[in-house]
Amino acid sequence: MPHQAHIGIGSNLGKKKENYLEALTRIAKIPNTRIMKESSIYESEPLGESREWYVNGAIEIETELKPEMLLHKCKNIERAMGRKKVRKRWGARIIDLDILLYDTLVLEKRNLKIPHPELHKRKFVLIPLSEIAPQVIHPVLGATISELVVSVKDDKKVSLMRL
Repeated sequence: MPHQAHIGIGSNLGKKKENYLEALTRIAKIPNTRIMKESSIYESEPLGESREWYVNGAIEIETELKPEMLLHKCKNIERAMGRKKVRKRWGARIIDLDILLYDTLVLEKRNLKIPHPELHKRKFVLIPLSEIAPQVIHPVLGATISELVVSVKDDKKVSLMRL
């Protein structure tokens, strides 16, 4: 039986939009997985010490993969695209793929937490996610993504990317 998952995609190194689109292409090739919805692409102000703005978005996928295998596939895509191990939190990266939600699952493992623990705190995640999944309910907070985006306290700038 297929599962519904939402993945956040971001890049702030090199040809950011091309990196984003390449990640989409690679995700679409994961066996037993298909992209159902894609958000618009956004530019967002960086967190932490990085000065490079991000290109961000979100997708909804249907997959037969278990969460741990989906994470493994996402990490393989990141490595194949040249992502290095980042020591600094919110450091610059060629590509970043985060499992935001997976059905209504709540999972707390050392290397995988679902829902993503920062999901409800970040406009650059909530805005694209609200575009494709406004009525999806955060399984811990009990609020829809639309409700979360309205109440988020994040003051970083996020704007639709000009094509």
